[in-house]
Amino acid sequence: MFFGLTIEKVLVIAVIAALLIGPERLPRYAEALARLTKRAREFLQGAKTRMQDEMGPEFDDVDWRKLDPRQYDPRRIIREALLDDPPTATVKAASIASSVTAAAGAAATKERAAATFDPTSGELPPFDSEAT
Repeated sequence: MFFGLTIEKVLVIAVIAALLIGPERLPRYAEALARLTKRAREFLQGAKTRMQDEMGPEFDDVDWRKLDPRQYDPRRIIREALLDDPPTATVKAASIASSVTAAAGAAATKERAAATFDPTSGELPPFDSEAT
């Protein structure tokens, strides 16, 4: 049900409301509730009809379940992405790329070791303004 209300809770609320309202005013409130429900149903039906008129024949072709925002739960998307097996070509390409990256990283480490900063030389240390 709505807002965590079960059938039992709704029945208890209805019985308490009937006792509080009393037998004299209960028929009037029941009629008002029936009118409200009828007006809400007519409003929703009118909105649906107006939407069908404005969208034309494409309205019946729309898959409304696909447009449900509840399907975009980030936890579900990540879970599905992690459970999917990557294609074998991607795995091979990733292993080749990682070996190339490792080789480039080793060369860069050697270059950095040769060009270490010496604080006694009096020059300013390297500074990357985009890193902060």
